[in-house]
Amino acid sequence: MKLMRIVLILCLMAGSLMAQDKTKPRVFVTDSKSWEVSGGFGGSRDAIGGGSSGGARPQTAEIVKTFHERCPDCVVTLNKEKADYIIILEHEGGKSFIRKDNKFALFNKDGEAIKSGSTRSLGNSVKDACEAIQADWKSRDSVESKSEDKKN
Repeated sequence: MKLMRIVLILCLMAGSLMAQDKTKPRVFVTDSKSWEVSGGFGGSRDAIGGGSSGGARPQTAEIVKTFHERCPDCVVTLNKEKADYIIILEHEGGKSFIRKDNKFALFNKDGEAIKSGSTRSLGNSVKDACEAIQADWKSRDSVESKSEDKKN
């Protein structure tokens, strides 16, 4: 009997969590294909030398982590078909700290651009995208409720 109560409570909790997630916008984060290149060259009277390094520097996991921290009212999903929004966020590497940009583009599920921009930090790009998602989500919610009122 005790086991049955625990199972019932867990089922109710899971159901309420699933219901909460349906009210939150779902965001698909595209794979980041950021690159970083660095190098140098130097010499003296007796010798000259130089070198460079670089390559792909994906930021996808960092973007997802930052979304969870800065945009708790959204659910990040790996399933593109279930997403309400898609964000493309590219980190520009290989430049000095002051010159780096984080460019982003946000699209709704219909493929329409909602917002785009660039910021100096990843966190600010996520914050700007989150604000745009919340504003668009609220406007969609009010449009849907008005259309439901007309049906009734």
